[in-house]
Amino acid sequence: MVQAISKFIYTKILGWKLNGDFPKELKKYIIIGAPHTSWKDFHIALLARNSWGTQINFIGKKSIFKWPWGFFVRAFGGSPVDRTKSTNLVDAIVQLFDSKEEFRLALSPEGTRKYVEKWKTGFYYIAKGANIPIVMFAFDFGKKEIKLSEPFYPTDNIENDFKVFLDYYKEIVGAKPELFNNKRIL
Repeated sequence: MVQAISKFIYTKILGWKLNGDFPKELKKYIIIGAPHTSWKDFHIALLARNSWGTQINFIGKKSIFKWPWGFFVRAFGGSPVDRTKSTNLVDAIVQLFDSKEEFRLALSPEGTRKYVEKWKTGFYYIAKGANIPIVMFAFDFGKKEIKLSEPFYPTDNIENDFKVFLDYYKEIVGAKPELFNNKRIL
């Protein structure tokens, strides 16, 4: 029921398309969502995820898990992180992947909705540490579509791997295009 309603809203009311699919055969992977330039991205991603019918988890700053919204954010697959503590978040998330039989984590490689010169690299090191692939998830407001890549397994060459990511996202138009750096991300 949720899948049908989400797909109706996503495709018929909002006029968006789904391009690609989440890998059904894989139980664990990182999804990187970009460009993340607007508060709308989260809502579009939830509708897209529900339309596909695939459980995707996400982490968010601790403040969005407070009452009254915390219950709903957790129900949608969210887990809070305290970014004020000096913990090794990459290692903690690798352990989370290791402890679960099925876990798909969506992250924004930009780490914010503001313009950034470089992407954060945590998602890359999580994928390497957990030995899982990365699926690229693009918010293309220009075409009104969500575009999904095939799984990409990181190599031992971070510069070449980031060129693959940059190439995938270079033509994507975010909700606020001026906030997306599609020229250099590492």
